Amino acid sequence: MDQLLLIDKPAGITSHDVVDRVRRIFQTRAVGHAGTLDPFATGLLILGINKATKQLTALVGLDKTYIATAKLGFTSTTDDPEGTITEYVGVDRRVDPVRTNETGQTHRSAPTQTEIETALHSFLGTSEQITPLYSAKKVGGKKMYELARKGLGDTVERPKKIITIHDIKLLSLNGNEVTFEVSCGSGTYIRAIARDLGERLGCGAYLTALRRTKIGDKNIEDAQTLEELAKMIHTS
Repeated sequence: MDQLLLIDKPAGITSHDVVDRVRRIFQTRAVGHAGTLDPFATGLLILGINKATKQLTALVGLDKTYIATAKLGFTSTTDDPEGTITEYVGVDRRVDPVRTNETGQTHRSAPTQTEIETALHSFLGTSEQITPLYSAKKVGGKKMYELARKGLGDTVERPKKIITIHDIKLLSLNGNEVTFEVSCGSGTYIRAIARDLGERLGCGAYLTALRRTKIGDKNIEDAQTLEELAKMIHTS
């Protein structure tokens, strides 16, 4: 069997775990994927089986669409839920308007929906993105996450890359959680967008959830879960 598979990856496993499961289902080692998803992320993962693996290289560079949720008021060492989470205490934290209660404590207001929409809109087009500290990008022959784990992440200049955001829009605002949809060029770090969104709003933010819904013209609606795939193969 030589074909491309559209898989709806669940949270909690790696993209390589998905490849291993498909290898067992089809009883072949010739399985690869186009575009990794982090373990906490869900959504569209394109796999190739046997001769179809040759098609994967062309798919890696296609535009992608995601639905992402960022939590305001906190930061993460990894810019996502897998890192150490701390309350944002940066010097640029929002202080307008400031209200003082009867005990003399100040209350910092949260960004408004209009401010969030304006900040999201500022990502449109082509811009320079700083690579997350915990990433596989190499500096001096060492992967960034290796340096970070040794406490050396701040000793090197993080790589920057040019990214393109085709469309980005706010989907919902629930308390301090912002859910947005973004269509972007290949190689864009969505967790870096969440990080930068927090910086632009002056309150900090990190990515709490991510779902890939489209790669090129391939849509999540046409994808199967691993359980559905196994059932289909075993009953055919």
